[in-house]
Amino acid sequence: MEYRNIGRSGLKVSTIALGAWLNVTTRDAEGERALRRALDAGVTFLDTADVYGQGEAETAWGRWLADVPRDSFVLASKVFFPMGAGVYEKGLSRKHVRASIDASLRRLGTDHLDLYQCHRYDPETPIEEVVRTMDDLISAGKILHWGTSMWPADALQKACAFARANGREGPISDQPCHNLLDRSIEREVVPACLELGLGILPFSPLAGGALTGKYLDGIPSGTRGSHPDNAMFLRRFLEPDQIARTRALVAVAAAAGIPPATLALRWLLSRPTVSSVIVGASSVAQLDQLLAAESAVVPPSVLAEATRLSAAPTTP
Repeated sequence: MEYRNIGRSGLKVSTIALGAWLNVTTRDAEGERALRRALDAGVTFLDTADVYGQGEAETAWGRWLADVPRDSFVLASKVFFPMGAGVYEKGLSRKHVRASIDASLRRLGTDHLDLYQCHRYDPETPIEEVVRTMDDLISAGKILHWGTSMWPADALQKACAFARANGREGPISDQPCHNLLDRSIEREVVPACLELGLGILPFSPLAGGALTGKYLDGIPSGTRGSHPDNAMFLRRFLEPDQIARTRALVAVAAAAGIPPATLALRWLLSRPTVSSVIVGASSVAQLDQLLAAESAVVPPSVLAEATRLSAAPTTP
């Protein structure tokens, strides 16, 4: 397994991370087997969020990690989305964040998180308050680092500028949606992260499974795409132009003799500032296929062709 620092920080993580969003089935026995398989394979970066299953994912991981030495893995969670109907149960206000970190630590059975991420940008909370709150949590020993997820470039720049000017700890990372079918962060977020020294931790590296090619001829029953909760997320990756682009990428992978998922993951790991790619797996067999990409060798010419195809228009 390869390990990289997150941005300019000293926090080193495996280039493949296991995320809990796909498996809120992660609370079942297969989910535990997948987690242990990841650890056995050298995965050290585990990413979850309080909102996944409204705390159930954190609770399950806390139970399964109880016998694993705490200093052998990097544990990340997130805060922002509603955890109840109350006015103080959402967002990035100091009040909500302080309550949320304590709840996450209880569920995960640990005294600290290695990385605590603001799950979205909160326009109702001043960035200065967010930076101060996260810095206070670091001083209290509840978190070691903090990061963001899906923040716009200007918010990242403001947070880092305020932190520098006031001797506070700024974010070390951003966790965006980034894959061969969604390269939107390359316009503003990637340049900002390069300038600020932030690591990028892409989620949905396979575009919800679309980049495996399994949806090229429709949505098979029993797949994640057939579930109503996932249909809205997948819809934009199943538009005719995206299907055409995926078909071309799958053909490139086939010609190179590698699985399409391997091409998608290796492409991300070749991109500027990417520190680790967050994958989800609902079974050990599926996880093993993704882990194989970590050591796969993909020729630069194949990566270049994937870059070209993913950016090229698919209609005249």
